[in-house]
Amino acid sequence: MPLNVLQKRLADENTADFSDLKALFINTTLKPSDRAASHTEDLMQDSLALMDRCGVGTEYLRAADFNIAFGVSPDMRKEGAAVDDWPEKIWPKVSEADILVIGSPIWLGEESSICRLIIERLYAHSGQRNAKDQYIYYGKVGGAVITGNEDGIKHVAKTVLYSLQHVGYTIPPQADCGWIGEAGPGPSYGDETEDGKRAGYDSAFTRRNLTFMTFNLMHMARMLRDAGGLPEHGNQTTDWA
Repeated sequence: MPLNVLQKRLADENTADFSDLKALFINTTLKPSDRAASHTEDLMQDSLALMDRCGVGTEYLRAADFNIAFGVSPDMRKEGAAVDDWPEKIWPKVSEADILVIGSPIWLGEESSICRLIIERLYAHSGQRNAKDQYIYYGKVGGAVITGNEDGIKHVAKTVLYSLQHVGYTIPPQADCGWIGEAGPGPSYGDETEDGKRAGYDSAFTRRNLTFMTFNLMHMARMLRDAGGLPEHGNQTTDWA
């Protein structure tokens, strides 16, 4: 859905400088870009547009467009995989981003299989450290965007956000948003309905939560960048060598 008047005003009245921040949006839809449009992308693009308007450097990708090997090593080719796009095409973007937003559809009440794959590949780097000898994701911020047409937003967001914080991401307040339609067959987010409208575009609840999430991600990333990341006392791995 295009940004509404309030969202545009909030972005334009923002006085914080986010221009040195980078955000990466990873859509874990099961559909490659050349096969079909993505309802999850439709909603993610609204958050991305807000960040763009606030000066954040943004990048978006669909995980299904890449050949990502499954496993929990940084480069699964070293474990026998014939192809693995993760270490050269995706990990550098994750490593550079201050903000990571994972989007997922809901299938059988759970996140997509590709979403779980991305989380496992993030976990593969849990043995790496930053310049402070903290875990590699310390000082970075994570969020989640969820879509579906039956219940499950909070359940999937809980799984994604728990995983991100466990590996070291900081999760700000209200770090998720989503939209679901009625139970059973029906339109997904952004689908044209019988009256010519787009499903979900008129949801003030979804629009509000997306706006809160987006600004909270930017604010938290700004705070962490200005503070030089998380203080290193008490969380350095060398103390436990």
